[in-house]
Amino acid sequence: MLERHLGAKILEAAKQYPVVTLLGPRQSGKTTLVRSLFPGHTYVDLEDPDLRALATEDPKTFFEMHPEPLVIDEVQRVPELLSRIQVRVDADRARNGRFILTGSHQPKLKEAVSQSLAGRTAELELLPLSMEELGARTAGVPTDELMLRGFMPGAWAGRASPTDFHRNYFRTYVERDVRTLLQVRNAAAFEKFLHLLAGRVGQLVNLDGLAGEVGVSAPTIEQWISVAEASFVVFRLPPWFANVGKRFVKTPKIFFTDVGLAAYLLGIETPRQLARDPLRGHLFENMAVADLVKLRTNAGRDPSLFFVRDSKGFEVDALFSFGGDLRPLEIKSARTFDTDLVKNLASFRKLVPDCAEPRLVYDGEAFPARAGARCLNVRDLSRDSVFG
Repeated sequence: MLERHLGAKILEAAKQYPVVTLLGPRQSGKTTLVRSLFPGHTYVDLEDPDLRALATEDPKTFFEMHPEPLVIDEVQRVPELLSRIQVRVDADRARNGRFILTGSHQPKLKEAVSQSLAGRTAELELLPLSMEELGARTAGVPTDELMLRGFMPGAWAGRASPTDFHRNYFRTYVERDVRTLLQVRNAAAFEKFLHLLAGRVGQLVNLDGLAGEVGVSAPTIEQWISVAEASFVVFRLPPWFANVGKRFVKTPKIFFTDVGLAAYLLGIETPRQLARDPLRGHLFENMAVADLVKLRTNAGRDPSLFFVRDSKGFEVDALFSFGGDLRPLEIKSARTFDTDLVKNLASFRKLVPDCAEPRLVYDGEAFPARAGARCLNVRDLSRDSVFG
């Protein structure tokens, strides 16, 4: 089992709060992680229809049959159970680590947590594997194969091809879960929407454009994106803007939580096909941006990651805001360094002279400094290399 960096933060939270709520996409490793961290806890999975019925219809008996400390998996299946947990917690606030909850969908669970467990729970997110967690396992894996495989633990543990893995993942989890949440009537339109969204990774969200291609309204597209985001299928990277004499765009970019799923939805089945795909650079950016987000969420922090673009086309792919500092990062799929790769970073330093040392994230050789930027191979992304 690979060591998950969020594990230390989960254990720390369990010492400080009576409840720890762990959110994340399906198959990101939540169950494996919490069961390894809390082997002495009772474990229940609310995907089991009998347990789900018992928790819904007779919660008193449910808790008698499953004593504390207790791990409850997929708790969003019975969100009303959280009010029962609140009562039990409030009866004895002196004990921490009593309930470890996991969930794959934020909407109902977040609402229930905010209503019932405010001040009683730590809320953390476990995303797919990071470069730092995979470590040496990526050695010898060509970059195109790495993007095709993606970063779900199951894609590294099993023998299924990337296409087979993501097809089964999509049909079993994404399509079922998101469609259930939305109660989509036109399944074909919704599936077309997801495929079109994959074709827009790393690009500004254009609701009207998507609506026109899918044949639904722009508000419907917004709703579908919001639920896909709340279900950890995609995320939006917000724009950064400040009063520095430029007109910055205020529209977010769209990325997939796992680049392998995006590649599957684009119909890419082989590394050779990916290498020739016109969206290869965007998929590389998706892979890097998602990994930058993981560096923060694995430490139990908000991403605090943005991008910069002005009305004339000037752009910096990623910008961390941490500890009062701004660190600009440029992401390129190139394998050979060229000063053109860092020209936007130099321009940003002129706009914000006191920003932290820029980083170039690309597919080439690492250098301590080139043309005013530290150069990192995408596989070397880590807390030390990015924030150090």
